[in-house]
Amino acid sequence: MESFAEYLLSEEDLIAKMEIEYYLAKRENLFFDKSVVFKTEIAKLFMNYRDLDVDKNVVLTACLLCNCKKNDNPQEIDKVKSYAKEGADYLRSLGFDEQICTVCEQVNRYSESGPRSKESDVLELVDQYGGMLLDRKERIGFKPDEALVLLEHRNLKDKYNRYLNTFISFAHEIETVEVGETNKTGTLKKLIKIYNESKEVKEFIRKITYDFEPDIDEYLRCIKIESKKKRNRRSRRP
Repeated sequence: MESFAEYLLSEEDLIAKMEIEYYLAKRENLFFDKSVVFKTEIAKLFMNYRDLDVDKNVVLTACLLCNCKKNDNPQEIDKVKSYAKEGADYLRSLGFDEQICTVCEQVNRYSESGPRSKESDVLELVDQYGGMLLDRKERIGFKPDEALVLLEHRNLKDKYNRYLNTFISFAHEIETVEVGETNKTGTLKKLIKIYNESKEVKEFIRKITYDFEPDIDEYLRCIKIESKKKRNRRSRRP
């Protein structure tokens, strides 16, 4: 009989993955709010836009699971430092393989787990950057360009993340892509707007499905077609 871990990993559709995790979180009292969906969507954008050589299914699954034992209270320092390790241990108890559990543990560096995988580096970037874009109880969210400065020069200062420069370039470029039917706005600002206007997780997932992803998917499709045309033109040159 298929385990929950196998069931979630075998599901290839991201929206379906989100819905599965949503109901697991309610049943097991795990941390799963709009911010988890928000960060996962950024991870999907990053991997698709840059076509990274990583296991995309592992990254997206880890995005949904890595905060499962998080306590959204920055004042509880011990919990902030331990939730990733506790979450990884919990996922092991559900039958998730060591790769997924290790990637989730390496969402931050408190456990000093190593060596770091490519998937862990992607997860770290989207978790930290995505978190800075959103309002918190103790502060308002940073603007996309401000968050990039903090990511590079504060959060990851003196730390090696193999995709940091690629991510910075991606975040700058994706924000120049304007989406929306009438009042067009930068991609990340649009995602933040949908996040703020959604009252709860299921509404946010629904709005991403119908009001956000179609525009982005069409843009990426056009980009790939244009890139293919450029490659073909170069190959025909004498």
